[in-house]
Amino acid sequence: MRITVAVLFFFPILAAAQSDPHKMTKADVDRWMTELSNWGRWGKDDQLGTLNLITPAKRKSALALVKEGYPISLSHDELTEKSADNPNPFIHTMIMPPAGAASGYVMDNYSVSYHGLAHTHLDALCHCFYEGKSYNGVLESEVTEHGCPKDSILVAKNGIMTRGILMDIAALKGVEYLEPGTPIYPEDLDAWEKKARLKVTAGDVIFIHTGRWTRRGEKGPSRTYAGLHASCARWLHDRGVAILGSDDAQDVSPSQVDGVGLPIHQLALVAMGLYIFDNCDLEALAKEAAKRKRWEFLLTAAPLAIAGGTGSPLNPIATY
Repeated sequence: MRITVAVLFFFPILAAAQSDPHKMTKADVDRWMTELSNWGRWGKDDQLGTLNLITPAKRKSALALVKEGYPISLSHDELTEKSADNPNPFIHTMIMPPAGAASGYVMDNYSVSYHGLAHTHLDALCHCFYEGKSYNGVLESEVTEHGCPKDSILVAKNGIMTRGILMDIAALKGVEYLEPGTPIYPEDLDAWEKKARLKVTAGDVIFIHTGRWTRRGEKGPSRTYAGLHASCARWLHDRGVAILGSDDAQDVSPSQVDGVGLPIHQLALVAMGLYIFDNCDLEALAKEAAKRKRWEFLLTAAPLAIAGGTGSPLNPIATY
């Protein structure tokens, strides 16, 4: 008696059933909060976090990158009009002398609520908490109306000087700008290193160019953005990035991780002690870097010395 066995292959069905290699859940982010943690790495009382990776040797090697003495501001001009991405505009008020008086001086006042999607700023480590704790276990309950007693921006008052690297992901994709909601994956960061013929090393500051400001100029403001997918967090940790910068708020929006709105912010600031430059203007830098085919430069920045501050508006400078 002959027995015939029919074997059916469902390759398309099986392929469709395979999980997305980039998919991350809240449980994955929670696990990485431990796996990627730098708590205790530089001592139990450390508040500098990844700024510890910017060593004197790193600063001196960064200075050697300056060949032309050509500076480029990475700060966007302050936005004074209310919009979808700027609910709290920068307020510039002139302090005028009495009518008819000539004092010989003019003065003004600035007011800004800088966290959010509009103003160029540096996030301090106490800006973000997870399960009631910021970097190195500082308790959220310790924060008062006077500010953050630990992990505040004051610890960075001596300024930042190190190698900066532009990672032009828009150029990598062959576009002027990425559309909102476009995720950037670790393999994109690897591909840019290969294209630029350089490698991110410990103590570097990286700037992710998505073309956000060019798109805003053409299509108007948006509350959603292209940005890093949560899966990039391990790449940032393994490379020893000292500060993560971008022309938007880092995280792809929506985040693509159910239950976690800003996973990159959470993993960077809290777990790794990795500082963040939000809302930089990288358009001029992208043009100058492409013209020179040089993606590395001296990066300098100096936050305001504010005791207890959760961050600072500032003007990072790239110098060729």
